Amino acid sequence: MSHAVVSHDEWLAARREFLKAEKRLTHLRDEVAAQRAALPWLRVDKPYVFDTLEGPRTLAELFDGRSQLIIQHFMFAPGWAQGCPSCSFMADHTDGMNLHLANHDVTMLAVSRAPLADIERYRQRMGWSFRWVSSHGNSFNRDFRVTFTPEEVASGHIDYNFGEWDETGEEWPGVSAFLKDENGAVFRTYSTFGRGVEVMMGTYAMLDIAPKGRNEAEGMEWLRRHDQYVKA
Repeated sequence: MSHAVVSHDEWLAARREFLKAEKRLTHLRDEVAAQRAALPWLRVDKPYVFDTLEGPRTLAELFDGRSQLIIQHFMFAPGWAQGCPSCSFMADHTDGMNLHLANHDVTMLAVSRAPLADIERYRQRMGWSFRWVSSHGNSFNRDFRVTFTPEEVASGHIDYNFGEWDETGEEWPGVSAFLKDENGAVFRTYSTFGRGVEVMMGTYAMLDIAPKGRNEAEGMEWLRRHDQYVKA
């Protein structure tokens, strides 16, 4: 690996100059966060019911006594032997975050279309503790544009990430946020798709400051489920 090697003073000067760009990014991130918080809300009136380990639960009941809910739209369809590797990479970060989110009035969990028994089998294999529920019996995934019909896939484009998407597939990732008011009404406040789901990938933030960065030749082809790295 070839890279410039300089004196201490030159290194410090370069680092100070780059700090200006980092500060611009920090300020822009704050501005975008403020715009996100100011977005209008969408009331969710559809009576979604999910299969959970505690029995059937409505969307409002998934809040688990808190006023805010974040859902990972986890790619795991009926008939799949295991969950998507990139969604699994995302989910590897959830348990650590949940310790803090719960104390900030936020419940976070995953939703997939796979039957609950398949979800639970895979969750146990991965050693995760977070709640993961099934939307197998409802239209939640379709309504949130993370599941697509064979006809949509065959058409060569799908309505994903708030626009026409030329890559196609049955399942796609996403993250959605909700608020429940004092009267029990539920509102969709935000959803993000595509590279927006990197909000869950703290590992990427650390790789970005490592000397070789993400070091990806072809997308996320380097990625393995965490119990497959040794085998790989």
